[in-house]
Amino acid sequence: MARPLRIEFPGAFYHVTARGNEQKDVFKSQKDREKFLAYLATASERYGAVIHAYCLMSNHYHLFVETPDGNLSQIMRHINGAYTTYFNVKRKRAGHLFQGRYKAILVEADAHALELTRYLHLNPVRAGMVARPEDYPWSSYRGYIGQAEPPNWLRTGFVLDTLAPGRAQAQKTYRRFVEDGRQSQNASPLQAVVAATLLGSETFVAEMTERHLRGKRTDRHVPALKKLVGRRSFEAIIAGVEGAVGEHADLVNKLSLHFCHRYSGASLREIGARFNMSEAAVCQASRRIMLRAKEDEGVKDLMSKVEQELGLLRVET
Repeated sequence: MARPLRIEFPGAFYHVTARGNEQKDVFKSQKDREKFLAYLATASERYGAVIHAYCLMSNHYHLFVETPDGNLSQIMRHINGAYTTYFNVKRKRAGHLFQGRYKAILVEADAHALELTRYLHLNPVRAGMVARPEDYPWSSYRGYIGQAEPPNWLRTGFVLDTLAPGRAQAQKTYRRFVEDGRQSQNASPLQAVVAATLLGSETFVAEMTERHLRGKRTDRHVPALKKLVGRRSFEAIIAGVEGAVGEHADLVNKLSLHFCHRYSGASLREIGARFNMSEAAVCQASRRIMLRAKEDEGVKDLMSKVEQELGLLRVET
């Protein structure tokens, strides 16, 4: 089984999920959910976990968590391990409760915290469990909108303080924001996750890759690592193209677009924005330069030179 890629450092934010083994329920009673929340509290007290939002479904859970000490693995061992022990003892069972390893996505919080918490709080609505998110008692939503006093380990301020200076007004604004999402059925922000590991801008992905992954040995058992270290930022790719193409100035933009499309791992929308064209035009332009390379050895050689200079690995977009 492929191992998930873990990037841990002080101050990191994550969207964490874990599912029941064989998709079976991990929460079967009110006491189960209360016990799990108690383990979130002890994770905060003992290991410094900052829980910004949560949602406990039936066979899985969602957390939006910050790690001031850079110790996500320690935090999750405590939460999942303690809860598994409780669940197994209570029901006289043995073995794994959760399916494989938990999934942790490193998040550019300033850009995505608001949408991510909305997505998290709307989970019970999308699943058809309730009509409105405030009707679901096992998420942090009521604490966000002032319908319930949040526990002292739940930090709603990180999100709410960005919406309005006063807490009451911020709660109203957040409620409208979530309601808008419920009615419009906005796409999940997790659709923009890169290599099942990072959620953020192109700059954020490039920075995290350079700071925490570059130079690590790629491992076939951690495909996300190979995918990420094979990425390059738009700026790095364009600079490489300019250096390789030299006097063939007319090819710089065409080759830059092609290599960004093929190797950056960025979405078509991001590439189109960078080169001021539509998503469809990006694909067409990239395909045209590939066809030209098949007919023109000079262009083919230039493309090979760029690949060698940057040490590029193709990643899927």
